This record gives sequence, structure tokens and C-alpha cells, in this order.
Amino acid sequence: MPEISGKLRAMREKIYDDADIGAVRLRKNPRSRRISIRVHPIRGVTVSMPYLVPYAAGLRFFLSRREWVLGALERQRGQLASAPSVSEEEVEMMRRQAKAVLPGRLAELAGMYGFVYGQVRIKHNSSNWGSCSARGNINLNLNLVRLPRYLSDYVMLHELCHLRHADHGPAFHALLGTLCWRHLEYLAGAGEEVPAGAGAGTDCERLLSAELRRFRLV
Repeated sequence: MPEISGKLRAMREKIYDDADIGAVRLRKNPRSRRISIRVHPIRGVTVSMPYLVPYAAGLRFFLSRREWVLGALERQRGQLASAPSVSEEEVEMMRRQAKAVLPGRLAELAGMYGFVYGQVRIKHNSSNWGSCSARGNINLNLNLVRLPRYLSDYVMLHELCHLRHADHGPAFHALLGTLCWRHLEYLAGAGEEVPAGAGAGTDCERLLSAELRRFRLV
């Protein structure tokens, strides 16, 4: 196994300089309830942690998962290199469609399952399908219009669940899993497309997450 070398330098956030990965950001987040790692092929690696957790603990957590991070970066960069390109005209067409469709569908889902959110914005980025801010505002990626209805609904339900649970802890996954099962039942009852294998006893959240990974942001 090659020797791991790096150094820690102080800034507003702590930066660990990994010999192979580069800058690893150690960031304290008021919404974090546990230490987590986010890997992005362009933005790099970020370790988020609660305020009361020392930076040294975040660094130890990263080092314990360093081989996984290296593998994830390699896979993501390979996918990025092979991702299809789209023209500015195609992006603008998707943007218009997204603005016409997605806010109304989000409002419909929120009403169905008892959520109240702030503003909704349509974004175009390569980092996520959606996000939910600490103020209860939701961002949706315009790429959602490329997905089957059941997958775009899944992304929206994911962000709506963050209104109640900011992190990805057990309570969040319990809520999202329940809603995924109920929603697939609803869609199937309405005669809409649902993924193969969905049914009673299925881990619907895991099924939908796997389905979503088949699509790439463009």
C-alpha cells in the first residue's frame, strides 16, 4: 500500500492537502448531525461535520474512507468524460419546460404529503438533481424534465423530506422510504409508469435511487 502523505493548513475552513486527491475541505455545517463525505468530480472532496465535532475527528473519518473516496472520484470522472454534450439551445428548451412543469408538480406533491416549503428555483448545474436550503427553499435541476415521472417525483420527495430532516439520517430515510412506497402505489393506481420490481415488500427508496443513477446530468 502506498504511503499516505498530506498536510493540514488553516483557513476559514480547514483544508487537508492529500498527496493524491488534492485539497480536501473539512467544513463545519450547522445542519450536519454526523460526519459525512461528499465527492464531486470537479469540486473535489468535502467532509461535513457538526460544529461540536473537532476537525481532527473529521480528518480521521476521511482517512478511514480514503480508498473509497479515490475509487468514487475515479468513477465519477470517467462518467463525466463520457457524458453527452448538449447545445445552449437544448438547455434553454429544457429550462423553459422545467419552469412550466416542475414548480406546479412540486406544489402538487407537497399538498399530497403535507409539506410546506418556501420558494422554488430552477437551476442548471452538474452537482445534484435538487437541494433544500435551511430556510425551506427548494432548488430543482432543469434536467428533471428528462426523467420518467416516477423519478422526477422521487427527487422532489427527497427534497421535501429535507424540510423535516436536514441530514440523511435514519429518520430521513424512514420518511422517504414510506413516501416512495406510497407514491409508487399511487402512480400505479393512476395507470402511470413505475419501475419494474416495485411492489409490496420492495425497498422502494433504494430501487428509485438505483434507477436515478442510470441518468447523467448534462
